[in-house]
Amino acid sequence: MKDGYVVGLGDYRGTREYDLSGAYVVPGLIDAHVHIESSLLAPAEYARLVLRHGTTTVIADPHEIANVCGAPGIEYMLAESMQTPLDILVMLPSCVPATPLDAGGAVLAATDLARFRGREGVIGLAEVMNVPGVLAGDQDLRAKMDLFAVVDGHAPFLSGKDLNAYIYAGVQSDHECTTLAEAREKLLRGMYVMIREGSTEHNLRDLLPLVDACTAPRCCFATDDRHADMLAGEGHIDDCVRIAVASGLEVELALRMATLSAAGRFGLHDRGALAPGRLADFCVVDDPDRFRVLRTFKRGIEVIDPGYRPPACLAAPLHARVPEPRDILLTGRGEARVIGIVPGQIATRDLRCPVDAAGIPDIGRDILKAVVTDRYRAGGSGIGLVHGFGLHEGALAGSVSHDSHNIVAVGVRDADIVRAVGEVVRLGGGLAVASNNDVTALPLECAGLMSALPHDEVVRRLAALEEHARRLGAIANPFMYLSFLALTVIPEVRVTERGVFDVRAFADVPLFSG
Repeated sequence: MKDGYVVGLGDYRGTREYDLSGAYVVPGLIDAHVHIESSLLAPAEYARLVLRHGTTTVIADPHEIANVCGAPGIEYMLAESMQTPLDILVMLPSCVPATPLDAGGAVLAATDLARFRGREGVIGLAEVMNVPGVLAGDQDLRAKMDLFAVVDGHAPFLSGKDLNAYIYAGVQSDHECTTLAEAREKLLRGMYVMIREGSTEHNLRDLLPLVDACTAPRCCFATDDRHADMLAGEGHIDDCVRIAVASGLEVELALRMATLSAAGRFGLHDRGALAPGRLADFCVVDDPDRFRVLRTFKRGIEVIDPGYRPPACLAAPLHARVPEPRDILLTGRGEARVIGIVPGQIATRDLRCPVDAAGIPDIGRDILKAVVTDRYRAGGSGIGLVHGFGLHEGALAGSVSHDSHNIVAVGVRDADIVRAVGEVVRLGGGLAVASNNDVTALPLECAGLMSALPHDEVVRRLAALEEHARRLGAIANPFMYLSFLALTVIPEVRVTERGVFDVRAFADVPLFSG
């Protein structure tokens, strides 16, 4: 190695030499699609965690902070990325807001994104999730796609001629596949398939049969959304490699997906392999099958943890009006649209259940009230019903609520819902569990999305939140599921500050039919 690059392989003498005692060297790992904000960590703290797991490059979409803060949010992430040896390469968010019906904290048009073109670290356009807009020929969306040669997609369940049209419009990849048939159709139509394994999006094992020696160049790993506790406990892309190998994939193919395939997808021909002229980004592992990362090198220099550095925080005040119990009173009866949580997925089911509002919460059927409160304009709150959280007491609330990031809550008693939402507002953003007078919380000072605390303290507080929620009966990773309840670009049904939203119809709908 010299000046951060690989000079060659063979018998060289160096001014500095390392004896790795029989360990293995593999190229630095690459995450093909991630929202750093979803880790709940500021970028430098996120980098401290993933670098120790052998990741040297991430392809980041600052979609979350852009929905809250607009262009200043992108500027913040670009500036913070300069404070770490981790290469954080940015794909500009294509849909702020996610859909024309959503009202978040900002609107970014093609002209707003154009000023970032050519900036160091900006490499393309991130997940184009407004599929109806692409198919309808939306002109501003077309102008955004024309800004970059590299365009990522986001098209869950899209198939047939609509998929053809979506790809024809210029979209090149997808990370939303949940079934093998869907992934195969997209691969056969020329898309890159990013196989995702996050805190709640567990798609790797289902999609792994897609990968063989012929298809591996078009397949790579993505974490998309991993909380800090999963990063600390299970790992990052190294975890994806371990799962893939344990599930029967040849280690060489798993390593290709984690390195060269991801580099090739984004035209990053300076990395992804240990070869002359490429960046000397690599990690040292004990054994390819166990794949425990021992050391990480970035541009030929061993990464030594610099320790915690308090991050800059981008202010994003919450203007939410905490609802009173009367504001979230549910009335009516009949067949109700109930959001069905799907374990291990972010997609939901549109459950049709006979419901009498007077019988909610229905602990026996696990049907609870879900509330989304406008965080930007002190507007009202939308009400829906959800199945699958498991709570028999208390409430959860958070200001992480993809993609508009209003305040979302699920609970048993209205008083606890109000208390949890009130704690999030008091903190200026955060996560909270409330039961009677007992409240556990994690403040998220950075735009209501990320904590300013060290990553080990965030992990400790997440554990306290999870333990409190578990005592109330909640499912595992309840805050990640909670954060997707308002995501209006993933079928089938969601709840927003306006009420119930049918993703397939792309319209607000009444909670009760008839």
